[in-house]
Amino acid sequence: MQRRSRLLGGALAGVLAAAGLATYAPWTSQASPPGVKSVTATLFERPFAQVAKACTEQLGPAGYGYVEVSPATEHIAGGQWWTSYQPVGYRIAGRLGDRTAFENMVGACHSAGVKVIADVVVNHMAAGSGTGTGGTSYTKYDYPGLYRDQDFHTCRKDIADYTDRGDVQNCELVGLADLDTGSDRVRTAIAGYLDGLRSLGVDGFRVDAAKHMAAGDLAAVKGKMKAPGFWVQEVVYGEGEAVRPEEYTATGDVDEFRYGTHLKAAFQSGNLAQLKSVADGKLSGDRARTFVDNWDTERNGSTLTYKDGAAYLLANVFMLASPYGAPNVHSGYAWTDKDAGPPAGADGWTGIHAKREITGMVGFRNAVGSAGITDWWDNGGDAIAFGRDGKGFVALNNGGGALDRTFATSLPAGTYCDVVRAAPGACDGHTVTVGDDGTARIPVPAKSAVALHVQD
Repeated sequence: MQRRSRLLGGALAGVLAAAGLATYAPWTSQASPPGVKSVTATLFERPFAQVAKACTEQLGPAGYGYVEVSPATEHIAGGQWWTSYQPVGYRIAGRLGDRTAFENMVGACHSAGVKVIADVVVNHMAAGSGTGTGGTSYTKYDYPGLYRDQDFHTCRKDIADYTDRGDVQNCELVGLADLDTGSDRVRTAIAGYLDGLRSLGVDGFRVDAAKHMAAGDLAAVKGKMKAPGFWVQEVVYGEGEAVRPEEYTATGDVDEFRYGTHLKAAFQSGNLAQLKSVADGKLSGDRARTFVDNWDTERNGSTLTYKDGAAYLLANVFMLASPYGAPNVHSGYAWTDKDAGPPAGADGWTGIHAKREITGMVGFRNAVGSAGITDWWDNGGDAIAFGRDGKGFVALNNGGGALDRTFATSLPAGTYCDVVRAAPGACDGHTVTVGDDGTARIPVPAKSAVALHVQD
């Protein structure tokens, strides 16, 4: 049974105010990424100062609509990446930067035309005891001025049965103190934290471990907020499991994990033709956030990763070319130890978000908008092509040899720049001529792609 506690006490309100999270600016709530620029870049574990620079120099000029940043809250000490996901309080005092760095990052990104999504951890608090990155001493179930023992579920054991809804949503995820999100006090605390981030300019949230909170609890938290903004929720699909991703679509968008696994199967099997039905059996496209990989899936092997080289880049090209879902480009760092935290300096990052193939396709996505797929072609194996109803055309060749054929593009007659291979702002010799009948002879190198789109 979920506990119903009293409203947020004065001590907690004081903590939020001291952290600079008590002010409010008016915003319009969004259920999905608004506007033409719907592509997100997740700069996983990047310090806020580096994110600000990336927004100014890379994301804004490329046409990204959003940047997602890793959790900003004070967390447990340690060098591993997952320490960011064990909060000890809601003050901005983690390894990525302080409150000033966070505010400066939001301002820089907004100036570059990029909105900010904050990854937030509200299902649980840290395990164990110690001193957080901001100097806060804590013990499990006691986080000074914020939560105490009665604010947590009474199931004090690890989740054991994913076919049991109560087990998944009331017990502990890998030993982390599981917040009783059915409690009004807890809901009010979370809503205050999120509203505080909104007051600092954050445009929306990626809700970590949403699957481990009842959809009704998250809806109640959102209902308490002054201005919820855009929400995308992490709900990992599992065959036969009790909790389903579609339960959360009334609250916001949902990360569609089946998409990444489908792309891995297609690119590793040599059968790209199956991507014609990539939307089948998944969330409705207007509620799905798509991704080739994220920091969890690149470590557990369920998706392609940067280590897959050309196939990985081609999968990202396909994601950005296809109309299904709202695409999220994951850009992390190179690793051999799955627990390793981020690089200390400027080296070691994959920089996927800034690669020419990807930035060109972000522009493609913005140009074609919601245009539907036309003129699908495949060779029954490792090559596919399709148009975007008079707005764009893409051909992907995952094979070991070059592809050279005449394609129906759906494009008006003219000369187009191949945005996959051309330098930004110049075709640099990479052009394709489309005839009056909408066809074009296009050579596509092995393990590469060609993409064309109309200009505004």
